[in-house]
Amino acid sequence: MIYLQLFLSFLQIGLFSFGGGYAAMPLIQGQVVTGHGWLTMSEFTDLITISQMTPGPIAINSATFVGIKIAGIPGAVAATIGCILPSCIIVTIIAKLYLKYQNMDALQSVLTSLRPAVVAMIASAGISILISAFWGSGAAIALSDTRWTLVVIFAVCVFLLQKCKMNPIWVMLLAGVMKAGASLVGL
Repeated sequence: MIYLQLFLSFLQIGLFSFGGGYAAMPLIQGQVVTGHGWLTMSEFTDLITISQMTPGPIAINSATFVGIKIAGIPGAVAATIGCILPSCIIVTIIAKLYLKYQNMDALQSVLTSLRPAVVAMIASAGISILISAFWGSGAAIALSDTRWTLVVIFAVCVFLLQKCKMNPIWVMLLAGVMKAGASLVGL
């Protein structure tokens, strides 16, 4: 039964995660944290971090991780297949239709109108993860409870990514080194 639950949960994620991995994060959170309670918000944040650090799409990495945590290798297979099946079917159909109707104004207008919704989904996921990182999961947002070391690391990373155009891999490694250094110093 758990394999079917994993398959159906990630089938829904795969079916409705328009806009890619970042847009899928609120859907994944809704299924694995809120809906089924398979992960805590803290574990979900770790999941996103691990999914970012490993090759492949976030949604597929998340499905595999959650599947293994909940039901071992068969769970990972069920969740991963559930996640990729809708994409395989939808992309095949859309590619055929797009090639046939790509110059149609109505199609271009639909694609344009989906962009703000995708941006909203990405922002929603980012804000949830940011709150979890700075204040912990389930905690009220209070200035006294802010994890200032993580705020500084975040600000440095944003600066390096946006202003210095540093490679994201190096930024992630540097963030890990900064946190390890802060822990050694006792911050």
